[in-house]
Amino acid sequence: MSQDARHDEEQATQRRAQLLNVAYTDTSAMAEKPLFRDVISIDQMRQYRIIPLETDKSNILFGITTTTSQQTMNSLTNHFTDQKIRFNLISDAGFKDYMNLYDPPKKVVYQDIEINEGDSKALVGEISEMLNQVRADDMLAYLVSQAHRLNASDIHIETTSGDTRIRLRIDGVLHPIATLNADKYRMLIGAVASSGNVSTAADYAQQGHIAQKVKMADGTDVDVNVRLETVPTIHNMDVVMRLFNMDRAMYTLDRLGLSDDQRKVVDGIIAKPSGLVLAVGPTGSGKTTTLYSMLNSLSNDERKIITIEDPVEYQFDGITQIPVNTKEKKDDDTSFAEKLRAILRLDPDIVMVGEIRDNDTARTALQASLTGHLVLSTFHASSAAAALTRLSDVIGQNPLFVSAIRLVMAQRLIRKLDDNTKQPYEPNEHELEIVRKVVDSLPEGTEKPNLDSVTFYKPGSSAENPYGYKGQIAIREQFQMTGALRALLEDRTKIISSQDIEEAAVASGMRTMMHDAILHVIAGETSFQEVFRVIE
Repeated sequence: MSQDARHDEEQATQRRAQLLNVAYTDTSAMAEKPLFRDVISIDQMRQYRIIPLETDKSNILFGITTTTSQQTMNSLTNHFTDQKIRFNLISDAGFKDYMNLYDPPKKVVYQDIEINEGDSKALVGEISEMLNQVRADDMLAYLVSQAHRLNASDIHIETTSGDTRIRLRIDGVLHPIATLNADKYRMLIGAVASSGNVSTAADYAQQGHIAQKVKMADGTDVDVNVRLETVPTIHNMDVVMRLFNMDRAMYTLDRLGLSDDQRKVVDGIIAKPSGLVLAVGPTGSGKTTTLYSMLNSLSNDERKIITIEDPVEYQFDGITQIPVNTKEKKDDDTSFAEKLRAILRLDPDIVMVGEIRDNDTARTALQASLTGHLVLSTFHASSAAAALTRLSDVIGQNPLFVSAIRLVMAQRLIRKLDDNTKQPYEPNEHELEIVRKVVDSLPEGTEKPNLDSVTFYKPGSSAENPYGYKGQIAIREQFQMTGALRALLEDRTKIISSQDIEEAAVASGMRTMMHDAILHVIAGETSFQEVFRVIE
């Protein structure tokens, strides 16, 4: 409380004392505040809102508040028969100050979360106990700050029939870090809902965004910037918070881990920006990061770039970003397709569509890409080949289809072995057979590694890194409409499967995602277990 606010409260309390015809004590003006712990218990002070201010053998002066009952004062007078009892009115702020002296609040030590494979129960117990001592805003800020420290991508709040579980997704794998009782869950979910503008009573899935700065009880400033996804369950509302890293320097092509061949293709598109570029993969595979890295490289004073997203995930200066709420169908203007048609009238050079979800958006994106615009978008599919078959299902047999698409890039994220702990490993015959088949099927023109001189690795372990992995790398497959692939797609006489497309793409020089993954295994960057976890 500021000095001016405290002064105003003391003046108001003094006027109240005059109206009640009782004496008044300004505790803020007291140089010393001696404590008298033997007069009444701390629980009684808190319950009856009364504080012993002065005492000796003959007298006791109690400080009371406007909510202290007359019955309490009569009871104290009758109890202390050997001393003269007096009561002076004090302010609520004065009462709180004294209670903090008699019963100092426990200092919360925000310990760093250390993920430990062998002792996860102990970690969950320690973090849970700490969270039970802090206010709701601090709980949220603490979880976000620790998630950033551990390079987590998401925070999961999951309700059960008993306690609520909190987990962090680190390098694609979930780790439990705490449990909350029902009261603490309500506090946390209330703070999340209020900050993210979602309802805790909704019986439908919701999306929200939290962007705020929180000063925690220990003075730490935390920048909370997360996207919310909520869903009602049989027990309560579950929440997933996706963390955003707003450092624009992180979104560059150099940080995407593109191979020389892949980078050459992307650089060619940036040099002559037109056509449709699709980033393909499941949720959490880094599609949006890839597209924003491209946008960041394309952004300059000579180009107008507009994005339409649901929601806007990263905010970049120099790019016009338009949010679209597809959950609320108020009118046609809320759709991606209508927004896309509207922004094309603003004469953009480059457009990013958050996701192609329907026929209308797909057709509009194709038309825009054929009229001199570069259109970037994400699309949910299991592979680059599957993306084409799914897209053709959405838009039908369209002769413009082949001409429009410049690049289809599918990707997944796999964990990278920790170079400090990885261990040499002798693969079994089944694993070696897979490696041989994959290497033998590499497209013509690709340099094939000599498997006789390869050392394979598996994850090791250390106190600092019990899991043996550190960070993630993207495995990709990408193709352009060239060679055998273009000829196949222009043939309207037969039905084409995703397997046909993949074979034609490989014949045209594409490395599949499995090719890319096994080459990372051969390079000692990841393990067989990790590849098989991510790719069937």
